[in-house]
Amino acid sequence: MTQPIKMTANQLLASDHQKPFKVYAARHLERIPQVQALPANMRFEMQVIANVLPFRVNDYVLENLIDWGNIPDDPMFRLLFPQREMLAEDDFSLIADLIKRQAPAEQLAQAVETVRTKLNPHPAGQMELNVPIFHRERVQGLQHKYRETVLFFPSQGQVCHSYCTFCFRWPQFVGDKDLRFASKESDELLRYLKHHTQVSDILFTGGDPMVMKTANFEPYLRGLLKPGLEHVQTVRIGTKSLSFWPQRFVTDPDADDLLRLLESLVKAGKHVAIMAHYNHWRELDTPMAHEAIRRLRSTGAIIRSQGPLLNHINADAEVWAKMWREQVRLGIVPYYMFVERDTGAQHYFEVPLAKAWEIYRTAMRRVSGLARTARGPSMSASPGKIEIQGVTKIDGEKVFVLRFIQGRNPNWVQKPFFAKYDEQATWLNHLKPAFGAKQFFYEAEYADMIAHRQEILNELEGEC
Repeated sequence: MTQPIKMTANQLLASDHQKPFKVYAARHLERIPQVQALPANMRFEMQVIANVLPFRVNDYVLENLIDWGNIPDDPMFRLLFPQREMLAEDDFSLIADLIKRQAPAEQLAQAVETVRTKLNPHPAGQMELNVPIFHRERVQGLQHKYRETVLFFPSQGQVCHSYCTFCFRWPQFVGDKDLRFASKESDELLRYLKHHTQVSDILFTGGDPMVMKTANFEPYLRGLLKPGLEHVQTVRIGTKSLSFWPQRFVTDPDADDLLRLLESLVKAGKHVAIMAHYNHWRELDTPMAHEAIRRLRSTGAIIRSQGPLLNHINADAEVWAKMWREQVRLGIVPYYMFVERDTGAQHYFEVPLAKAWEIYRTAMRRVSGLARTARGPSMSASPGKIEIQGVTKIDGEKVFVLRFIQGRNPNWVQKPFFAKYDEQATWLNHLKPAFGAKQFFYEAEYADMIAHRQEILNELEGEC
């Protein structure tokens, strides 16, 4: 891998380092210089997968994050470029055959849609139970899954600087409006927040809100300073930009405006948390990334890190330990290790829960207490965020020890419960209650929640 030249902050800001943002989508795959050097069969396989799953990279990640001398095994390459194994063999063959035969576009599109529907595009019911009903209307672009926290999807932030191959929000990026979850206006968000005084945290997510120009993001953030919204104390912004385009905070034309905006929120008494997505320590390893982190922290914002455990990319305790140590050194607070969601190319990335816990535990043993703020491994499942706390034996039965970190009902939080040990299980729906129980303690109540919401939706549809 070509190592970037070490540069000072002033050098980074110099005009010869202010490269324009240049992005490559699926239709540009063959134009990427580094890809042109790859074998023809590999390029074709990537093109097949890119017809089904989203693909997008930019020059920064191509030049700084991927070791092109270690293809296809380089973890960042697998994070960014589609691999044949990401689709089931039958599905891959179907799409590949249509492309080879130059089938009509409509026939190819229909086959692609069929394959996508097999990939569980809406994990955790994100298009259903998570969409709040306010004044007997569905509030699009807004999720209120947990009592204190609202998620908001600004429509201008529904892309990313580059796409991760594992992304559980991949349906946002494939051009199907029926799969997209976004809002165009801030007014409805602010109105909803004003009427829900139990909400203390707003999380802007996407896509990536940081793809928005500061002038477009500002109304959402400034709106939170209006009277009647004092209860909203924490502003979270989920982003991968510190990895995929740190120039957003350093050399972009409106980078300084963005930093001033965040600083004004901090000075107004809001806690600003940048929820940074990291998957590998290499994403932290460039001068531009270091400068972006430094500048963000200078605003008073706190950077917290999170990311999923991924086979072929970071399913190694030392990768996590090194990443967490480096984050602490740079002033970032390790926050979550997630279990890869049950969507998209899950079969390619998934790690059994037992192995995930061992990786987490081993990594924790290799870091200081300051890095042990990372919780996990955690599943963001429909009922809530469920953490695997360990494996043990109780009355001779081997079990997983679980707990809710967040729950649809706050009373579920921090309540331990137990599942039969299953070496192959990779998600909550693979687990069965321990000790002969018929169901987990929360299941009946959660089923009632779903049924009640469906009744309301049926009433609304009847009124239309």
